[in-house]
Formats: sequence, C-alpha cells, structure tokens
Amino acid sequence: MMETATRKSIIFFVDDETQVCRAVSQTLSSQLENCEVRCFDDGDSCLKTLRHTDCDLVIADVNLPGTSGLELLDRVKWGRPQLSVLLFSGYADVPMAVRAIKSGAVDFIEKPLDEATFLPLVKNALKKCHSDDIAKGKTLTRSEIKILREVVKGKSNKEIATDLRRSVRTVENHRHRLMHKLGAKNAVDLVKRAVRIGFTIDD
Repeated sequence: MMETATRKSIIFFVDDETQVCRAVSQTLSSQLENCEVRCFDDGDSCLKTLRHTDCDLVIADVNLPGTSGLELLDRVKWGRPQLSVLLFSGYADVPMAVRAIKSGAVDFIEKPLDEATFLPLVKNALKKCHSDDIAKGKTLTRSEIKILREVVKGKSNKEIATDLRRSVRTVENHRHRLMHKLGAKNAVDLVKRAVRIGFTIDD
C-alpha cells in the first residue's frame, strides 16, 4: 500500500551571525521531520528569494544589517500575510515585543535560542501552518490583498470600487475568490479569517 508523501516544511532563517545560522539549521534539520532550512545573512536577500520561492515559516533576528527584522516582518505581511514569521533578538524589550506581535509575528523570543524553548515554538508554528487551509498553496494575488485590506476596514463593495478605481463587478469577483481561498462562509467569517492571518484595521 502506497503511503502519502509528507510535504516538506521550508524554513527561512535570517541572522547575520554565521555560527548562529549553522547551529540553528543543524538543530532544526535534525529535530524536525522532512524539514529544509535555508539561511540568509540579511533581510533583503530573504525578501528577494520569497518573491519566487515557497516558504512555510520565516525566523528572523530583529537586529539585521539593512532591512531590520521588524521591517522584514512588515514587508512579508504586506505581500504574503498568510506566511508565519517568528522574530528573536538579543536586545529585546517589551515595546519591541508588543510591536512585533501587533504587526503579525507568531511569537517573539530572546537570544540565545535555547532548544527547549525555541524548538516547540517552531513546531507549533509549522503545525498551525500545515493544518490551516489558508496556508495550503492558496497564495493571494496583489489585487486580492488590496481588496481584503479594504474589506477588513468594513468598506462596502461600492466604496472599495471607488477607492481602488475598479468596477463593482470586479470587486465582487475578487471577494468571491477570497471567500473560496480562505474558506469563508460569509462576509463576517471572511473578516475573521483575514484578521487571523495578519490583516488589521490599521494596515
């Protein structure tokens, strides 16, 4: 009897310290089944790769050269809001942690990345990703993302059409596809699911 192949989990890990990247990559690859870890030493290279490569989870240091971890989080959530992001820092404080969580991070932890604490967080993030219909290859288009942001703000189809300079029929078609992709039963359910994957009224 053929067994169903388990989908490989792809993790992008971002840290400018080579030793940290190597250690975390070895730990996750050995402790997680069917997992591939790709390391980046800056946020820009990670974002560039994300444009054309699937990923289940991004784990990034807040303090990076160039684009910071918080900026990386914002840009990921803007373009691919359903993608989970876990942030960490060696210089964490409460305001920084609150900012990260409000911006859509699944969690925020301090260095050093202790395996006993870090590993369960990664496992939970991947488990949620794989069990959530939203994450199963249903990437939203840029037009759908723009319209979903307006839906979350409580705007009607007519208001969205006016603001985005689209026809009402076009907006209706996008909303229909969004409901199908996110598995929403009605408008309220669509908003709930949008908020759950990182959309907020303040976007």
